[in-house]
Amino acid sequence: MNPTTFAPPTQCAILVGGLGTRLGELTADTPKPLLDCGDRPFLAWVIRELSRYGVSDVVLLAGYRSEKVEKFCAEVQKWLPKQVAVSVSIEPKPAGTGGAIWHARDLLQDQFLVINGDSWFDTNLARLFAAAEREKTTACLLLRRISDSSRYGTVELQGKRVTGFKEKDTLGGEGIINAGIYLFSREILGHITETCSLERDVLPALAARGSLAGEVLNGYFIDIGIPSDYARAGEQLPRMLRRPAVFLDRDGVINEDLGWVGSVDRFHWTEGAKDALQLLADSGYHAFLVTNQAGVARGLYSEADVAALHRYISREVLANGGTIDDIRYCPDHPDATLEQYRRFSEYRKPQPGMILDLVSKWEIPKGRSILVGDKESDIQAATAAGIAGYRYQGGNLCEFIKPLLPTNSADEKVTF
Repeated sequence: MNPTTFAPPTQCAILVGGLGTRLGELTADTPKPLLDCGDRPFLAWVIRELSRYGVSDVVLLAGYRSEKVEKFCAEVQKWLPKQVAVSVSIEPKPAGTGGAIWHARDLLQDQFLVINGDSWFDTNLARLFAAAEREKTTACLLLRRISDSSRYGTVELQGKRVTGFKEKDTLGGEGIINAGIYLFSREILGHITETCSLERDVLPALAARGSLAGEVLNGYFIDIGIPSDYARAGEQLPRMLRRPAVFLDRDGVINEDLGWVGSVDRFHWTEGAKDALQLLADSGYHAFLVTNQAGVARGLYSEADVAALHRYISREVLANGGTIDDIRYCPDHPDATLEQYRRFSEYRKPQPGMILDLVSKWEIPKGRSILVGDKESDIQAATAAGIAGYRYQGGNLCEFIKPLLPTNSADEKVTF
């Protein structure tokens, strides 16, 4: 895959129009995805997780009690650590999962995710993006392999291509099932009608045409469709999604420190850096960059240049199946050439401001998080923030980080 041409999806359409009848009185006045899960609606957790992978535009495909969905749109940002645009498409009458997409067709980008708003598969979505780029199909499904498939229909897979779907078999046994997360190109709209089902109508037809790919991943899965699972989500999900983090310095850690790196042509990855970021995503850790960028203060490059470089870095990481969940940088310096940046800043390491801001925004457990830097100022910033700091001085970054990880958050997850 050529990272320079790789364009990961930035939009997700979320199906939130169901009645949720199996939850009885809980959904008598509230759409199922808006039910409280810990201290916020279940759907707020889902959108928060999507933002880790660069999703900045969400379209809620609503039907039942759509006014409640519109109210949620107006207040969801208070639960999100990154800015996400959230809008609503309302189907005039129940149209099925495919019909809901058809009604939102004018809002959809060239490629977009589609997920169910009442479930979450906690896995590395970047691997789905990379698989879709390789396969070049109309649609790519996220799949799960489970030991007992008796409750589900199963998916037939040949290599990376989905060849068919089987009805639920009460005898069960190990099987591959649909995880309810799809990556579509706009070509999908040519296969969707005003009233149709993705699962019954659209996806089987695409599989028959050879236009459907699948990526099998593991991870924690929760569906809040029945009371016992909804109760379990309220106890488990907030704990699990307040995940630990690895804070990474930039120059000298993920890239060679050539001095004042402010452009793509001067950015060279260190050995094992991309693999390290993939490891963190696979293992359930946030990966954050925290970097002093006094080159801005010295007038060597602009904040717009920094933003462009960081977009490039994030895209390359996603292309390799990893993530950089968020970035903080400090352009200030007490001896700046440019007056507007000449100041002391709590964000400039060895001060802990960048780390503490991310800890607050993402609700990070500091005791299970670490920082990796190449300078003493990085370690001092980590200490001041109350997290463990480790000094990297060359070699394979992935091999350096692997033994430093605290109890792997993925080990705490339960796959259902």
